[in-house]
Amino acid sequence: MYKSLPVWIAGLTMLAAMPAGAQEKKELTFDQIFTRPVSITEPLPVVRGWANKDHYIEARSGQALSVDVKTGSTAPYTPPPATGATVSVKKNDVYVQMPNGGEEIRVTNNEAVEKNPTLSPDEKYVAFTRNNNLYAVEVATKKEIQYTTDGSDVIYNGWASWVYYEEILGRPSRYRAFWWSPDSKKIAFMRFDDSKVPVFPIYSEVGQHGFLENTRYPKAGDTNPEVKLAVVPVAGGKITWADFNEKDDQYFGQPFWSPDGSALWAQWMPREQNNLIIYAIDPQTGAKKALYDEKQKTWIDWFTDIYFLQGNKGFIVKSDISGWDHLYLHNMDGSLKQQLTSGNWRVREILLIDEKKQAVYFTARKEATTRFDLYKANLKGGEPQRLTFGEFSHDVKLSPGGDYFITTYSNLNTPPRMALLDEKGKVIRELGNARGANFDSYKLAPTELKTYKTRDGLTLPLTIIWPLNMEPGKKYPVLVSIYGGPDAGTVYDTWRANLASQWYAKEGLIQVAIDNRAAGHLGKVGMNYIHRQLGKYEIEDYMDAATWLGTQPGVDASRMGITGGSFGGYMSCMALTYGAEVFTHGMANFSVTDWQLYDSHYTERFMDLPKDNVEGYKVTSVLTHAQKYKGLLRIVHGTMDDNVHLQNTIQLVNLFQDQGKHFELMLYPGERHGWGGAKGAHSRNETYRFVYANLLQKPLPKYFQGTN
Repeated sequence: MYKSLPVWIAGLTMLAAMPAGAQEKKELTFDQIFTRPVSITEPLPVVRGWANKDHYIEARSGQALSVDVKTGSTAPYTPPPATGATVSVKKNDVYVQMPNGGEEIRVTNNEAVEKNPTLSPDEKYVAFTRNNNLYAVEVATKKEIQYTTDGSDVIYNGWASWVYYEEILGRPSRYRAFWWSPDSKKIAFMRFDDSKVPVFPIYSEVGQHGFLENTRYPKAGDTNPEVKLAVVPVAGGKITWADFNEKDDQYFGQPFWSPDGSALWAQWMPREQNNLIIYAIDPQTGAKKALYDEKQKTWIDWFTDIYFLQGNKGFIVKSDISGWDHLYLHNMDGSLKQQLTSGNWRVREILLIDEKKQAVYFTARKEATTRFDLYKANLKGGEPQRLTFGEFSHDVKLSPGGDYFITTYSNLNTPPRMALLDEKGKVIRELGNARGANFDSYKLAPTELKTYKTRDGLTLPLTIIWPLNMEPGKKYPVLVSIYGGPDAGTVYDTWRANLASQWYAKEGLIQVAIDNRAAGHLGKVGMNYIHRQLGKYEIEDYMDAATWLGTQPGVDASRMGITGGSFGGYMSCMALTYGAEVFTHGMANFSVTDWQLYDSHYTERFMDLPKDNVEGYKVTSVLTHAQKYKGLLRIVHGTMDDNVHLQNTIQLVNLFQDQGKHFELMLYPGERHGWGGAKGAHSRNETYRFVYANLLQKPLPKYFQGTN
């Protein structure tokens, strides 16, 4: 259905086309971009959230104000009295800070390090790990309860094995692998046995003799940690182990307690990661009952949340089983009650479920794969209602109850604006516009959102920032910046303020971002192409995009550069080997060069085990295609990278040297998977040096030359 736009929105296109007046637009200078960066946009209101369902909180001049959505009137905002205590670690001990300036209580007192202290929901206990064992302490009495005793350098209770931290529980977990029940009576935890996981040594050059940092790191096909899932009463006593065989080759995802604490819902997958089962675990006996069972031919991603309805009326999950991410309402026994959304588009996230209104509010990429909008759907099904407007991407703050929302919206050529709307999508008032008077006084490089065709007929997006002052008949070099990993697209129709890109445009560099078929625009349907051949379709898509780009007016196909880090580094290495007939220059940072060298869970999700997919691992390895290398590749790595090991770079370098290939290599001693500080400044300057020497083919500005 066509949705008319507010008058002030409809005028945006006309405004963008209007001249800035008699005054000629100025170009940004080097100093305005790098030494004393100028702001070309105005700041938007700083909205901190919602005070209640019809007042939002805005910060002005250091003061928090409560703003009435209906009238716009303001009053000083006074936060309600804090109801919750907070917990922290100071000098290796745990402290509980009571709310509203209350007492700070030291609840542990020993030399050992306590990690991840977490308050129980009723705030009577703090759980934590110490020496890889799980403990809790009662706040009132400081009585300590030790639940496990077998923690060691290879046995971890409530503390995650590395591959679970990196790939399953996630880095925000900070290795925490225990979860309080909502009634504060029980703690669920995972026990990890890393004794059979291979050790990978990471070398440090520090000191006279250096040292080795040994990490239990399972690479593709290696033995994974044995994992057990357990529940223990808060007061201590018998540990109830969930009814799984820890010797099975399996994974457990993040568990979720049922709202009443009567069951622990455990996510389980076999090593193949193509069957996700949610089991309800009885905390008293450990017995399990399957509630949800999803199978796919390729792989399945873990649920990051389960949305329970009140009164045990059911739960909602987001699944891509149809090939697109959609919402499904299930009864508490796991049976499907209603598919809430459908179609060839993707739900992003649920913001609110209002059972009184029988509505679910969520964001999605429905109008265009490069933009996000807010929608409302009925819990009984039916077509969702779009609440946002225009050809913009929206970042939404929804009020409690969903009666109002604030959106910050933009597109590639429209700086952000902010508006307040009601739940019917009606604009109440505009709150801010980043396009101030200063914006129109500068001449900025144009950015285009385009599409390209793959060799097998798929249509995919890319963005192009063209040089600022293109001359007819002149050819300009290209730099493609990518990441490229599964469901990790970078091409969106949203404003990106990047002054450095304006400098490159002024210097005559065509800057491009490309998304491949697995980046998310085609849903899980697009991602399924890459199963068992991670990287092959992706690099071919980039080759097709670059080949098309090379036929466009003003593009110099003989200077086609590409750069990225991690998966993007892998893609850059593939571009200068597998895709060497298209790409001429590359900068590859902390790159995977062979999927057998990366961790088990991530790699096997897409590739299966090496023994079951010999040809797939071979064709997707940069090492396989090293002989095809030509052009110039700059390889960069931190020597203590504990994610993508330096081993990846060394094996590629070894091959290049044996084959007599010329390349550039830069190592950053002691650095991990990325770097900042002095090393970061050095890396940026070296990147500029490479671009100027090989793509722009002009002298490097003194500012980028460092101290020599």
